[in-house]
Amino acid sequence: MRIAVIAESINVNDSSGSKVNVELIKNLAKICEQVTVYHYTQRDIQLAGIPCISIRERKLSLNYVLSRSQRYFTKFTGISLHRPLESLFGFSFTFFSDTRSIRAVLPEIVQGDYDSVITLSKGSSFRPHYALLKFPELHGKWLAYIHDPYPFHFYPRPFTQVLPGYRQKEEFFRELSKVARYVGFPSKLLSEWMGSFFPEMVGKSVIIPHQISEFDPNERLDLPGWSSGNFNLLHAGNLLKERPVDSLILAFQRFLKQHPEAKAHARLFFVGPAQHHEAKLRDYCSQIEELTVITDFIRFEHALYLQKEATVNVIVESKSEISPFLPGKFPHCVLADKPILLMSPLYSETRRLLGKDYPYVAESDDVEGLSQVIAELYSQWVKEKNLKLNRPDLKDYVGVDHLRQVMASIA
Repeated sequence: MRIAVIAESINVNDSSGSKVNVELIKNLAKICEQVTVYHYTQRDIQLAGIPCISIRERKLSLNYVLSRSQRYFTKFTGISLHRPLESLFGFSFTFFSDTRSIRAVLPEIVQGDYDSVITLSKGSSFRPHYALLKFPELHGKWLAYIHDPYPFHFYPRPFTQVLPGYRQKEEFFRELSKVARYVGFPSKLLSEWMGSFFPEMVGKSVIIPHQISEFDPNERLDLPGWSSGNFNLLHAGNLLKERPVDSLILAFQRFLKQHPEAKAHARLFFVGPAQHHEAKLRDYCSQIEELTVITDFIRFEHALYLQKEATVNVIVESKSEISPFLPGKFPHCVLADKPILLMSPLYSETRRLLGKDYPYVAESDDVEGLSQVIAELYSQWVKEKNLKLNRPDLKDYVGVDHLRQVMASIA
C-alpha cells in the first residue's frame, strides 16, 4: 500500500497531537510499501527513512493579506476582531490562507497515484481535512483521522464550548462525514460519540489507536527529590484547565498521614505545563514536602525517560459522565510497562482498554478511593519493588501488528 499523509504538524515538541501524528506515521512506514508525508509545520523536519515534504505557506492571496491586516489591527488598537469575523465566516482568515496553501500540493498527490490519503490534524484545528474537502479527486481514497470531538460544542462536559462560527464548523464536519471514504478515530468511544452527531460516520469508522514505537530514551532528566529507590508517582505532560488534580494531591496527603512510614520513600511529581493550576500547585508544594512540581516545558524524550523510570504513571481525566478520548500519553505509559493510576469516569476509553477488573482506578474527585489505590500500589511496591503493568495485549493493540490488520481491512 502506498500512502500519502497530510499532517498539520510533525514537530513532536509542539503538542501532544503532533506526537501521536509522528508515532502513527512511523508505524505506517513499517507496514506500507511507501509513506510520503506532506506537512504544514513551517519547519524543515525530517523523519528517518520517510520522505517528508514541507508545505510552503503561500503569501500571494487575499486571505493572507487579510489575516496579517487583522493581526496588525489588533496589535495597534487592542481590539480583537476574532469573534465577529469567525461568527460571520466560520473560520479565521489565517485558517482560509493556510488551507489554500495545503490545497496547492494536492494535485501533486493526485499525480502520485497513492492508494490512500490520510489527513492528520492538531489540537482543535483540522486544516488538512478542510483542504481535502475541497478536492473531490481524492475523496475516494481519503481517510480523515479525527483525534478529538469537533466542533467544541460536541465535546462532553466540562469541555463543552459554543465558539464563534459553530454552525459553519458543524457543516464542515457534516460534509466531511459524507464524502470521506473512511473516518479514523483513536478510540472506540470517540467513534460512537461522533457517530451520534454525524450518522454518516457510523458505517465508515475505523479505529486506529494512538501508536507506540519501541524507544530507549537515553537523555536523562534529573528532578529534585527524584531517586530510583523511591516510590515515585508521576504525572508527565500538560495539565489542562478542565483536569484539576486537587483530589490526587489530597489523596496522596491522606495516604501519607495514614502510612507515616511511607514518607521516607513516597514522592508525587507533576512535570509539564500547568498554566491554570500553577498557583495552587505551588501552594500545595509549600505544605507537602513529598510533592514536587516542575511546570517548565520538557522535551518529549525527557517525558518518555521519566515515564520509563517512574514507579507509577498517572493519567488524569476530567470529572464527567464520559471520557471518549484516548490520551496521547496512554501508549507511552503502556510501553513504559509501569502500573497506571487512572483518574477516570466510569465510561472512558482508557478504562475500557484497561478492563473492568483493573484495580488502580478511581473517579477524578474521589479522594478516599484515590488514597486507597495509592496505598495498594505502595503495599505492592514494598513487597516487589519493581512493579510492572504487564499488559502485552495493550502493547499489541497500540503496536505495529494491530495497525497492519486495520490497514489491511480497508485496503
